[in-house]
Amino acid sequence: MKEFKITSNLINSQIIGKSSSIGARSVFEGTVRDINGGHDVIKLEYECYKSLAIKEGNKILDEASEKFGLIDAFCIHRVGTLEIGETAVIVVATSGHRDEAFKGCRYIIDEVKCRVPIWKKEHYQDGETEWLKGAG
Repeated sequence: MKEFKITSNLINSQIIGKSSSIGARSVFEGTVRDINGGHDVIKLEYECYKSLAIKEGNKILDEASEKFGLIDAFCIHRVGTLEIGETAVIVVATSGHRDEAFKGCRYIIDEVKCRVPIWKKEHYQDGETEWLKGAG
């Protein structure tokens, strides 16, 4: 199943299905950390252009599947306000062998950060905020 999703709900790795027909499954989980660029982060906000994000995200999954021979590719990205430690994004790439699964997973998250219209705003302990490029 190739699918790119946007959600405002909590994400956990339990949503990822398993199949006995694959040889390798690579999973990337991006979480909210409490420090970035020397700033103490207290929370994040993600916003997106949903219809375009889903269209571009699915295009990336198709590209990764073709380029690395993936059996399945999946990505879910959260929007809204996220607290420290919460999951912002999960990517899953499956293939017959680990090398393709690793490469496919890396390709997907890197391309999502570059191309998908999702924006991240960091809220800092000192009360300042900052919109960052390459959300995800």
